[in-house]
Amino acid sequence: MAEGQSNWSQGFFDEAPEIRLKDPLAYILGAMEADGVMVFKYPDAVKMAGHSCAAVSGAYMVTVKALKALYGDDIPVRSQIKVLIKGGPTDLAYGPMAQVISLITGAAGNTGFKGLGRVGGRQNKLVFDDKDFQFNTFIFQREDTGKSVKVTYSPQVLPQNPDMGELMPLVVSGKASKEERDRFVSMWQGNVKKVLLEPDKYPGLFEIEEVKI
Repeated sequence: MAEGQSNWSQGFFDEAPEIRLKDPLAYILGAMEADGVMVFKYPDAVKMAGHSCAAVSGAYMVTVKALKALYGDDIPVRSQIKVLIKGGPTDLAYGPMAQVISLITGAAGNTGFKGLGRVGGRQNKLVFDDKDFQFNTFIFQREDTGKSVKVTYSPQVLPQNPDMGELMPLVVSGKASKEERDRFVSMWQGNVKKVLLEPDKYPGLFEIEEVKI
């Protein structure tokens, strides 16, 4: 580990797909040169959330897949992406997942930056649809073309081990032995690894379709 870097216990974090975006506001205000690209990696999402789980990794990969479907080989543009989350902020893990998506795309709720003129606005570009709940469903839209895609994330298709549920209370309470904690972490982060690195092995884990909104 290089000095000053976070010391992650899971080596596979850096193997997850990276996300590259342009940000016009960064150019205008001098944070980057005009041809610069922002690079997001899974550890950035872990830093934001303070932990790694199937929801955090799922939100990261939902964003990976949505941006690929919207932009193909082109580089996505932050502040030009809208996100509609099908449910309320307290439904499922929508709140934390929304924070991951916001971190990467720049799309934000009413606390988002209003922009400079017509550049860099993020406010009210991430919206919760609490009138039409749909399980782990996210709609991303390009503002420049209007193209929209729906991504549904179904972590329940991953292999389930009942031991994880039995071990969690012991780990959280600090009563687990080292062996029990190690086993729990192996199963917990094992699911994260499947989401990030092996999604194609689990049909239905991520489903993507173009939609009209």
